[in-house]
Amino acid sequence: MCKKIILASKSKVRKEILEKNNITCDVHPSNVDEDAVKTSLEKQNASPEVVSKNLAELKSNKVSAKFPDSYVIGADSVIDLKGKVVSKPENRDEALKILKSLNGETHHLISSVCISRKGSMIWNYTDKAALTMKKMEDSELKEYLSKINDEALYSYNVYQIEGLGRSLFSKIEGNENTIMGIPVERIKEYLNQQND
Repeated sequence: MCKKIILASKSKVRKEILEKNNITCDVHPSNVDEDAVKTSLEKQNASPEVVSKNLAELKSNKVSAKFPDSYVIGADSVIDLKGKVVSKPENRDEALKILKSLNGETHHLISSVCISRKGSMIWNYTDKAALTMKKMEDSELKEYLSKINDEALYSYNVYQIEGLGRSLFSKIEGNENTIMGIPVERIKEYLNQQND
């Protein structure tokens, strides 16, 4: 694949997944103010899918405007608990509250990806996985949090499925790459169909 590809995200995991799938990319984070966008969309009663898709599109379009001849991949993942977006924690108290809200429940992890060129979206895809968390005692949740470093906690919400986070769940249904933030198979399909 010789196309010029840019990932509009600083996520190391997303970059690793792309590279494992022979998609070589440069990284140019979009620095979109995600919280402001989420707040605005939530005021309009946007669904978690719409929030995820809009953020992915904003990221890819913003970076694409600077690199018009490249294929720019923007991605976003949100936790959907009973139709509401669960935002990333800003501190450990918030992280514990989030874990308590997910405790014993099934939630959906929604990952959206957009590809833009010349500042506009040319393709997008959204996928969803269902995760059921075990019913755990508060002491177990606190113990789990004590083992998670700050970067993982604040970057990937309250669990990293490829790490210790897997131990929180009794059932996981869906594509592993979707859960890790980038449904790469569909990206490959799309890019392989492009001739330039």
